[in-house]
This record gives sequence, structure tokens and C-alpha cells, in this order.
Amino acid sequence: MNRPVSPLLHDYKPSAAQKPAKSKALSWFAVGLGIPIIGVALLTSLGTEDPQPPVTDTPVMRAADESPLTIEEMDPAEITADVVEPDVVPEPEPLFDTLTLKVGRGDTMERLFRRNGLDIGHLMQIAQLDEAKKQFRRIKPGDVYEVTHDEGQVISVYSELDLTSALQIEKGEQGFTASLVERPIEIRKRHAYGVIESSLFESAATAGLSDRTIMNVAGIFAWDVDFILDIRSGDNYYVQYEEIWQDGEYVTDGEIIAAEFNNNGRQMRAVRFKDSDDNTDYFTPEGNSVRKAFIRAPVDFTRISSNFNPNRRHPVLNTIRAHRGVDYAAPRGTPVKAAGDGKVIFRGTKSGYGKVVILQHGGNITTLYAHLSGFNAKSRLGTRVRQGQTIGYVGMTGLATGPHLHYEFRLNGVHRNPRTVPLPDADPIASKYRDRFLAEAAPILEELEQFKRTKLASVAPTQS
Repeated sequence: MNRPVSPLLHDYKPSAAQKPAKSKALSWFAVGLGIPIIGVALLTSLGTEDPQPPVTDTPVMRAADESPLTIEEMDPAEITADVVEPDVVPEPEPLFDTLTLKVGRGDTMERLFRRNGLDIGHLMQIAQLDEAKKQFRRIKPGDVYEVTHDEGQVISVYSELDLTSALQIEKGEQGFTASLVERPIEIRKRHAYGVIESSLFESAATAGLSDRTIMNVAGIFAWDVDFILDIRSGDNYYVQYEEIWQDGEYVTDGEIIAAEFNNNGRQMRAVRFKDSDDNTDYFTPEGNSVRKAFIRAPVDFTRISSNFNPNRRHPVLNTIRAHRGVDYAAPRGTPVKAAGDGKVIFRGTKSGYGKVVILQHGGNITTLYAHLSGFNAKSRLGTRVRQGQTIGYVGMTGLATGPHLHYEFRLNGVHRNPRTVPLPDADPIASKYRDRFLAEAAPILEELEQFKRTKLASVAPTQS
């Protein structure tokens, strides 16, 4: 097939040199032989309009005194298949298999490797590495390891340890290496507004808040609001909180930055503050702690089955017997928390109370927790406990008709109603942090106030 060739081909070929004269005999012989050849050439040329020189594999060149043309310098119309440089095809990456190993109850790394046909010798090498050894010793159900292998020969192992770090194990020429790698996260600020109509959790779902975040809101204001008994229809709240994103995807809600809760005409506000030791707490805009020295309800309960009542008829003994505490109904095994910082002065069985823990607090206050199913191992007799620390679990030991916590609050030995007794405030923010807190809190509260004004304007009735 004839193909058009660059006219540059004609520029560098020298013209034919003129031959010396031959004898007449040879000349006549050449003429006689040349006539039929010319005739054949003429007949051949009738089939094409433009005679073409033969296509060769000779690279396209400039004039004889110039360097060859590069592909980039040529006119695209002049490029032929003969002068296009062939594509360099990279060698394919080796293909390996990946297994996802999920740790179950009773599993060990050796058992997981054997079950999935992975090289035990490689596991022994990996287990000698400091970072790997540390993690393998404390594997727990639910942990996940991604293993890349070649017919059982381990190439790499990857496991997410927490939100911001992962264990990376790789095989190299000198053997395996293990390291902790960072998993960067992005924190985004969000605002939410909710109105309570029937329950706190329903309002949170409408506001787009997760259960975790609304529970944190309740925890911040738990010293002032009983979220089972005190909330009213029409109560509302404003929240500024963090969202955690990773690799462009939402992961979970983070901490609450600031919140306002309006309950039955009372306004309560709280701002987060982290001190130099990374201790986080919440304070009012003035720097007072939102916490009290005691929490009202030391258990997550479903209902109050019996209130403080000096004249109550006992449900088992069927006699008029003072009920000097509050009964919180809750499922068996629900954690019971210390109402305040204190010391364990009694742990054991006490007649109709069943299994009991008694704590001694400052200010000559004691609290009692009864009908427990069991005790927490860390709350032994004589130990000090922190507010909110688990000291036991809900049960129905002693004289009880169902699982519940019987909770008593005594001041100078006198029983007081735990739900109504005035509770002392916790300490305000430390004086060395006060100025810093006020400076950091001001713009946060302004942002929350701006969000509040925006929401109020959006729900305000339209003026005609």
C-alpha cells in the first residue's frame, strides 16, 4: 500500500551524477532496451496520480546538515506508523490476596493464622517486634487485622488501634518491620437546636443529634436537671459540638463545645475548658462549675419506683415503715455510681438492705446504696472513689420485690430527701486559669448566641 511521505525526504537525497559517455554500440543497445522499459513504466504510472517513492524504515530527517526531527517537532499530518515511538508497557504490579481477620472470643493471633493458612514462621518473626508484641498481647474480641499475603506468605499486616493510630507491619528485604502510623482526623464545628415535645431523645432525633451527643448534653446539666422527671414540653436547647471526619467521611460526634438548656423558665449554660494537664470540664460563663459535689441520681434508671416518704407502707412487711431514700428501678446489672468523691466505709450485707455500699464524703455527708447484685472490684473497703465511678450493680438482694437501687443521703446522720436536698457546688475554675477561660469562652458564647438568634428568627411568626 502506498503511503504519503514527508516531502523532506526529497530535500536530503543528492541528485544522480552524470555518467561518462559510452560507445555508440552500447548506446544503441541501451536505447533499444530502454524503449520497452519506458513503456512499462508509463503503463504502470497510469494507475496512480502521483508517483510515490518507496516507503522505507529510514528515520525522517532534516536537510543533510541538520539534526533529525523529533516527534514533537513534526507536523501531525506527516507522522506515520513507522516513526511513532512504541509505548513502553510497565510491568504489572504483583497481585496478592488480602484477608480480614476478626478476633473472636478466645482467639489468639496464632489461632487466627493457622485457621486461615498463614505462615506461622512469619507470625513468630512479627511477634518479636516491639510494637507488634505489645498489641498482640492485648488483643480483644472485635479487633480487626488486614493481612496481605502471597499463598500464605505474609506481605503486610494492618490494624486500626483507635481513631488516630494504626499498627502497620511490612515485609522488606531485611525482614519485617512494625510501626505505629497516624490516622489524621478533621474536626468540624456543628450547631443544633431542639425543642422537647414528648422526650429528650425524640427531640434530639428531630434536631439531627446522635444519642451519644444528647446523652452528653444531659450529663453536663445532670446536676441541675432530672431528665426523667423535670423536663417539660416546650423546653429547648442549643448545642455547639464537634464532628470527627476522616478521609472525607463522617466518623462520629466529638465533644460538646458549649450548650444552653432552658427548662421550665430556667436558663443554664456551659462552656468546655481544657486545662494544661488536658483535664476537661464544663463551667458557667462566669467560671463556676456546672457540676455539684453530688449527682442527684447515681444510676441510669427507668423510673422512680418509690419516693422519699416517712410514712410509706413497706411492700414486703406490709407495715407503716419510713422510706428514708429513693428507689430507682433499673435492669439487673446496671452500674451504680458514686454520687460524689468519697471513701468506702462499708461494703457487705446489711439485713433487709441486702448487699450495701456506704460512702463517707466531706461536710459530714454519707450516702448509701442498697439491694446491689454485686460490687465493683475497685471499690474495696477503705478505698477512695471519684464521683461517677462504678461501685456496684443493680440487683434485688435483701427485702426487695424487683431489681432497683435504694439510695439514701444523710447529713450529720439525718436522712434527707436525695431529690430535693440542696447540694453544695463543686469548686469553680482554678484562679490561674480564670482569665484564660474567660478569653476563650467569650467568642464561643457569641457564636452560640448568633446561632440562637438565627433559629429564633426562623421560627418567629411572620408579621402581616
